[in-house]
Amino acid sequence: MFSALRQATRARSSLPLRATRVGPAAALRLPVYRTLVTKKYTEEHETVSFDDESGLGTVSITDHAQESLGDVVFVELPSIGTQVAQGDQIGAVESVKAASDIFAPVSGTVIEINERLNSEPGLLNRSPEDEGWLCKIKLSTPDEMGSLLDLEAYKKSYEA
Repeated sequence: MFSALRQATRARSSLPLRATRVGPAAALRLPVYRTLVTKKYTEEHETVSFDDESGLGTVSITDHAQESLGDVVFVELPSIGTQVAQGDQIGAVESVKAASDIFAPVSGTVIEINERLNSEPGLLNRSPEDEGWLCKIKLSTPDEMGSLLDLEAYKKSYEA
């Protein structure tokens, strides 16, 4: 059995490597993947993680927002396919302390919502910026990300 494995390994290693191009740049080319994920914030305590490769922004509330709200008991989410403009109300969060509107940090089309929040609204308290994401928006104007706050500016906005 071991000799069969050695033969298979030798047979594979003796195969010639193929170049993807001909000429002076002929070399083994490996695929290159580049994805840049940018996370930005609003003064209203929403955050969006934008993936430049897919053009999708994942919207959530910040950890600071969930702490201020207290125990979340209900989450209202937008409908899939909804066209939103930056600053539009896209939902609401109700807690034992208060209710708060959710605003779109960017413009685009809602393509997915976090269905888990319907049965587990407390997920916003346990993991607001990861598992407790609200919706995914296909950005129509990716340049809007530049008008949002970075983490340092966001923290200054509520500490002042």
